[in-house]
Amino acid sequence: MRRLPPLLLGLGLTLTACGGSAGDAPASPGGSSSEVTTAAPQTLNPDRPPKVVDEVATGLEVPWGLDFLPDGTAVVTERDSGRVLTIRDGSVTEVGRIDEAVPEGEAGLLGVAVSPDFADDSRLFLYVTTGEDNRIVRTTLDDGVLGAVEPILTGIPNGFIHDGGRLAFGPDDLLYASTGEIGEVQLAQDRRSLGGKILRITPDGDPAPDNPDPESPIFTLGHRNVQGLAFDGGGQLWASEFGSQEFDELNRIDAGNNYGWPQFEGSGGSGQFTDPQVVWRTSEASPSGLAFLDGELWMASLRGQRLWRVSVKGDRAVRPRDFFVGEYGRLRTVAVAPDGNLWVTTSNRDGRGDPADADDRILVIRP
Repeated sequence: MRRLPPLLLGLGLTLTACGGSAGDAPASPGGSSSEVTTAAPQTLNPDRPPKVVDEVATGLEVPWGLDFLPDGTAVVTERDSGRVLTIRDGSVTEVGRIDEAVPEGEAGLLGVAVSPDFADDSRLFLYVTTGEDNRIVRTTLDDGVLGAVEPILTGIPNGFIHDGGRLAFGPDDLLYASTGEIGEVQLAQDRRSLGGKILRITPDGDPAPDNPDPESPIFTLGHRNVQGLAFDGGGQLWASEFGSQEFDELNRIDAGNNYGWPQFEGSGGSGQFTDPQVVWRTSEASPSGLAFLDGELWMASLRGQRLWRVSVKGDRAVRPRDFFVGEYGRLRTVAVAPDGNLWVTTSNRDGRGDPADADDRILVIRP
């Protein structure tokens, strides 16, 4: 795959079957970085480190999606059970199940996004693996009861692995969705397929009218398996993405850009593709959820079993630092709660972890 950047080689690091480094991408969309910096894990920090201050839920079954209602109630999806839960004041309530969800491998009931107009329309949006496809569906949550499920975008490829699944509303009130290439790597570069893409649609499921192709929901392509989406304070979209054997990625997402998979993994290469801002060894990341708070991106890591903090400086992401290494096992999703704390879900019951008695759980972290 990629050659190591010269700086990483100078550190004398050796790649195993899963390796990587940390680097910076170009400021201009579509370019290839001519400057790569690296940042090794730094578990000792001169500033105040984040701290786990509470657990708001325990005994969950692979919590995957997490978002908040206007009144501060959390909405959580469970990948394998198909349950939709609410959490308020420490009370966990099942509000419904998505019967269409078919859990298998990395598939099932995945992301959730609360409508920006929830106070008026009571809508939730869910990413669901069915027996036929991955799809985005719309439902309502009224008086603690989930309503009928309405598909708004179907035909996203589904598979045992790499199903994507993250949903997020942008500051433009449009819905962004990440999809995976389901292990069929050619789909990531196929503009006829919705696999291996970031999609941008209206709340009715139509392509956003100012998409690169106004008749297509595709916003960017060349992705392996994006698991995290977050908008920074300036409205810029960022995405965390699983690599293959060498590099996991944090990407700055710009409309119409091609992020290189499967031709490239990590930084360097052709100007036809956009480089990641930061890359990691896959043993240190396998990144999933992503959130932005006060100038920092927070990224949950599965195989890496840690929480990463990355500073956003203008259009660049810099200074990755890791926390809680191995303390809570696999970390799946991170979201900013209304009180300014972070909620982070564990994913130790997903078939790849070593669950403790309380798993899976949701941790409250003071940033």
